[in-house]
Amino acid sequence: MIKRVAHIGIAVKSLGLSKELFSKLLGNDFPHTEKIEEQHATISFYPVGESSIELIQAVDSSGAGEAISTFIDKRGEGLHHICLEVDDIEKEMERLTSLGFYFASKAPFLGGGGCRVAFMHPKSTNGVLVELSQHIEPKKA
Repeated sequence: MIKRVAHIGIAVKSLGLSKELFSKLLGNDFPHTEKIEEQHATISFYPVGESSIELIQAVDSSGAGEAISTFIDKRGEGLHHICLEVDDIEKEMERLTSLGFYFASKAPFLGGGGCRVAFMHPKSTNGVLVELSQHIEPKKA
């Protein structure tokens, strides 16, 4: 079940310059920033109500970093994806696949903010890159 819009992802060339711009715009000088080694990207999240704005910068041009770099080369900086939070990402992938949507990967993978994520292919969503995200509960001791 889709719970909410978790975030809107924006591809940027320079996280430093973009953080300065979005800090002014959103009145938040301290976004949560993390490097996602597996994705070859660095991200910053700015909370906005029950959602957030995610800035994404490629660290290099491999893995997901390549996708961000290619996106910026083709379209320039800007709106990259919409992320929808779900309760059970595998069940939601199965449900959406049965309805004719398809995904860029066969299985979810680790994304930012302690979440498992999967991207729906834009060819099945009217050209919009849609990310599903499931928060991972911390393991109890």
